[in-house]
Amino acid sequence: MDRILIRGGNRLSGRIPISGAKNAALTLMPCALLTEEPVTLRNLPRLADVDSFGHLLNQLGCSTRIEGARPEDFGRVMTIRAGKLTATEAPYDIVRKMRASILVLGPLIGRAGEATVSLPGGCAIGNRPIDLHLKALEAIGAQLEMAAGYVKAIAPGGRLSGGTYTFPIVSVGATENVVMAAVLARGGSRIENAAREPEIVDLCNLLVAMGAKISGIGTETLEIEGVDRLHGATYRVMPDRIEAGSYACAAAITGGSVELVGIKLDDMRATTQALIAAGVTLEERGDNLLVSATGGIKPLTLSTAPFPGFATDMQAQFMAMLCMAEGASVLTETIFENRYMHVPELARMGADILVQGRTAVVRGVPKLVGAPVMATDLRASMSLIIAGLVAEGETQVSRVYHLDRGYERLEEKLSAVGADIERVGDG
Repeated sequence: MDRILIRGGNRLSGRIPISGAKNAALTLMPCALLTEEPVTLRNLPRLADVDSFGHLLNQLGCSTRIEGARPEDFGRVMTIRAGKLTATEAPYDIVRKMRASILVLGPLIGRAGEATVSLPGGCAIGNRPIDLHLKALEAIGAQLEMAAGYVKAIAPGGRLSGGTYTFPIVSVGATENVVMAAVLARGGSRIENAAREPEIVDLCNLLVAMGAKISGIGTETLEIEGVDRLHGATYRVMPDRIEAGSYACAAAITGGSVELVGIKLDDMRATTQALIAAGVTLEERGDNLLVSATGGIKPLTLSTAPFPGFATDMQAQFMAMLCMAEGASVLTETIFENRYMHVPELARMGADILVQGRTAVVRGVPKLVGAPVMATDLRASMSLIIAGLVAEGETQVSRVYHLDRGYERLEEKLSAVGADIERVGDG
């Protein structure tokens, strides 16, 4: 099993291209199930999760063709065609590998009128049931039953009716599933308290490009008028706001100056506001952002929240950065109840962190020291990389398959801006 070795102490300087967003890509790919025509996604990141999702689509009857990157993109181009669905079941052996597989449920019901999907797996960062997915789909006409670890959904008469559903709490995945299901319903649907994340906007924009009728995009109320069919489209995956924020934290903790190339600043305002509050200097340069940290890092009080609030996917990276702040920071995790598994690993490197329930108090220390640490989930993995960049001596990060799920060419990108980092095998 591979490990990543980091010899800390180098100041990062240079340019880092930002890849297509993992969370958007895994939402856009199942849209291909909604039409017989090809859907081409540009700027698709080279990630383990993207490959796994492609394999799942292949099992359902989709063909996938991958081409190299275009000059204006950093990722690949994938064309997905679901000319004829050969299956409507997403089996456990694939779905268990990543939670995003549940996103085939909505489009399969919408296109084929039925779907059988294993309950999902993925990162162990807390209890993430799919009850909101199921309740939303029931509200627009699906009949559901659960047995032996699978959920089976049927659209009576082969097509959903449409309907109204108000989410009791904001759910990104459930919003995505019900929107994909509703676009081919007989009637209209109204989704209230919908998630507003940029990845939801990206999804809706692709569906509109395919012929869907959706209004209220980017708001908490989505109105969807069902259509008889969708057509193919070519669409560029949005840049990854979480990757950009992660590298911003890496630049800041090393006292470096890094230009993040190809981002959407409006998608990451909560992150940039928190960086500024921490004393980091930001300079907007069109679609690029120059991140510089010449002074010390200031402590922060942060609480995660649905968009446009501070993203839960940035909590671990900020925690690593704040380990070197000049004072005590307070982080509160409101989205997932078990997302502090990186704390014991950071403590092995000398961090001073006290967790009480959903709140973590991070007291800045004069230095971190390299140590063998173990990644526990995707974003926790990146927090260990960030800490390792400034730690004295060598940090060894194991279980890096978590990183491969969400960060494209990590070592290459960090090496290019001065990090002493390499991947090694156990052999």
